[in-house]
Amino acid sequence: MNLPIISSTFLLTLLMMIGLFFFIRASVKDRTKQIQLVPDESEDILIKKLQQYFETRAYQMTAVDPENKQVTFKGFVQPSLFLAILLTFLALVGFSCLALILFLLFPSVRGVFWLLLLLAPAAGVFYWRKAGRWEQILLQVVSKTDSPNLVSVIAHRDELIQLQENLSVQTVD
Repeated sequence: MNLPIISSTFLLTLLMMIGLFFFIRASVKDRTKQIQLVPDESEDILIKKLQQYFETRAYQMTAVDPENKQVTFKGFVQPSLFLAILLTFLALVGFSCLALILFLLFPSVRGVFWLLLLLAPAAGVFYWRKAGRWEQILLQVVSKTDSPNLVSVIAHRDELIQLQENLSVQTVD
């Protein structure tokens, strides 16, 4: 094969590997967000609804601060087996491409580059260890003088999406 073609393919493969590295790293990134809910009824009733909702989702109340009108929940988030397998597979494909290009660039070294494939399971292990973690949910009543009080919820982005889908609550943008 022509050396400029192999070299440019090697450069593109390196760029792909950099993207894959950041994709794997982003799979365990903290995605905590805050939303504010407008209660249809009193704040106490909404807080009780939210408390029941989060307890059914395996979160446990860890702290209540009546002075600041704040409730804290804690729960363990399980890593996804599907995502661990997917990340391992993507790393395997990426390392296979890199090994093939290195094999074509340096044919004298032969099969040493195929040992890179042994690194692929590290992506799944990295995800599995980092993604399984304790998450905290914070509920707080935000007092407003000119409008009704709001309930602020600080939690993981996916948990907030599930909350909005399962409970019909209005959010403030």
